Amino acid sequence: MSDTRTRVNDNETETTSERRETAEHSETTEQQCPECDGRLASVSERGETVCEDCGLVVESDEIDHGPEWRAFDAKEKDEKSRVGAPTTKMMHDKGLSTNIGWQDKDAYGRQLSSNQREKMQRLRTWNERFRTRDSKERNLKQALGEIDRMASALGLPDNVRETASVIYRRSLEEDLLPGRSIEGVATSALYAAARQAGVPRSLDEISNVSRVEKMELTRTYRYIVRELELEVQPADPESYVPRFTSELNLTEASERKARELLNAAREDGLHSGKSPVGLAAAAIYAAALLTNERVTQTEVSEVANVSEVTIRNRYKELLEADDLNQLV
Repeated sequence: MSDTRTRVNDNETETTSERRETAEHSETTEQQCPECDGRLASVSERGETVCEDCGLVVESDEIDHGPEWRAFDAKEKDEKSRVGAPTTKMMHDKGLSTNIGWQDKDAYGRQLSSNQREKMQRLRTWNERFRTRDSKERNLKQALGEIDRMASALGLPDNVRETASVIYRRSLEEDLLPGRSIEGVATSALYAAARQAGVPRSLDEISNVSRVEKMELTRTYRYIVRELELEVQPADPESYVPRFTSELNLTEASERKARELLNAAREDGLHSGKSPVGLAAAAIYAAALLTNERVTQTEVSEVANVSEVTIRNRYKELLEADDLNQLV
């Protein structure tokens, strides 16, 4: 019996060693060119395996195990990656921390027991404490929350919120907040970001959704723009026209005519020293009159948040400038 077992073990050992030698030989063969025994290299751009010495294409049409999308920079790669959400400046921790949901349910949708609910509540509490570990992070979290709230109320897109968050972070890093409120700097950052993105909102609209007074907003805005050296162009009255005409349910003909009136006024220099919101409101009212659409000065003033006196004064000037340009 012992001799039989020994022969069996010897056969198993020989079989194992043969398999190992075969595998090593196959690996060596795969790494060498069958023509010149040169080194092989994989070219992922063409999906080929070629010899570095003689250039022989050993294998083609290889399977690409990478993603099906392409990215040309790091930002685009992060946005298209499916391994978690992309980082964002709109969150104080850039979206890298863990969020614990408020629903007291497990992965199958079943309600948690009372002991598990208490445990989850303690975890949420400690999670919030770890997410904001110092006063600077608490400051940033409050400000970014204010920016998101006001942007939602004003209907501003995500790119404006992102820019406003960057402006506020710069203000915090350069120590511009002492002596000013968090809400004031956050509102100023959002106002500047909206103007930079070409979707401006008037000071009255901003102050209506903000928790600071208009006077404080203007002072803080001038200070932030000056200290951070932000490039903010004067607001163009035409940028307000699409939003106002949409809220008044006017036709495209009225919008086009309002743009023509504003262009004529620009050529005559009427934009200088005048509120762009007032000019836009007056142009819309004058365009509605010229295209025989029914809209009152009261309706326009409520949408644009300007007085009826401003509309009456400006729309006459716009009509005169348009008549002069037509004569020329």
